[in-house]
Amino acid sequence: MNPNDVRKAKPRVLLVYYSHTQQAKRVCDAMAEVLGGRGCDVTQAGIEFTDPHYAKNLKVFPFRHAVFYLLGMLMPQLRRKTAQIRIPDAAKEGDYDLIVFGSPTWFFTTNMPLRSYLKSAEAHAVLAGKPFAAYVVCRRYWSINLKEVRKLGTAQGGKYVDGIRFTYEGGQIRSLLSLLSYFGKGEMRDRSLGIKIPPTNLKPDFGDQAEMFANKLADTLEPSAQIAQARSSPERVT
Repeated sequence: MNPNDVRKAKPRVLLVYYSHTQQAKRVCDAMAEVLGGRGCDVTQAGIEFTDPHYAKNLKVFPFRHAVFYLLGMLMPQLRRKTAQIRIPDAAKEGDYDLIVFGSPTWFFTTNMPLRSYLKSAEAHAVLAGKPFAAYVVCRRYWSINLKEVRKLGTAQGGKYVDGIRFTYEGGQIRSLLSLLSYFGKGEMRDRSLGIKIPPTNLKPDFGDQAEMFANKLADTLEPSAQIAQARSSPERVT
């Protein structure tokens, strides 16, 4: 079997994500390592938020005015608006055996950059007839985000297989203070407004969760890999 046949025999997995503070990317990297170790041909594709109106305040991190920026995104998010994005070539077309979407939750729903991709013609070219999964990184609310990704991906012809959440520490109020503090300062702090706050971002065990989820998805690809291997192997002459 030549190298090209070996490549075709490997299940092809596309990981599409949006990540500003790099939390969704950390999960993506962890999953890519596991899937690659399971014999998959893995491609990672990070969406860029380029809209001149909505993305202008995201150019610098930490944010100069975190609270005002977040409030400015409230209504567009609740109205499920789309915006200008830059889509990597790998996420514009391709014959993948599985697509995985990852992103943070913005105001209870799927964030604008990923929603914009999922409503695009490029997403349809990738998803039509293909299985897809999703993961969410979030403070607290995640179910609406996952449901929306499932709905949008299915509308583009994809077949939803599974989803998972990666949450931050703390209750609703303290985790919000922690997030705003991180957005405004760009670093972890013990207190905000005199209140003790938990660390923001992913919990330390996120890698174990990512490994478990990636292995679960890889298990669904094994029959396809075996069929592809059989098709690409020359018949034995007896």
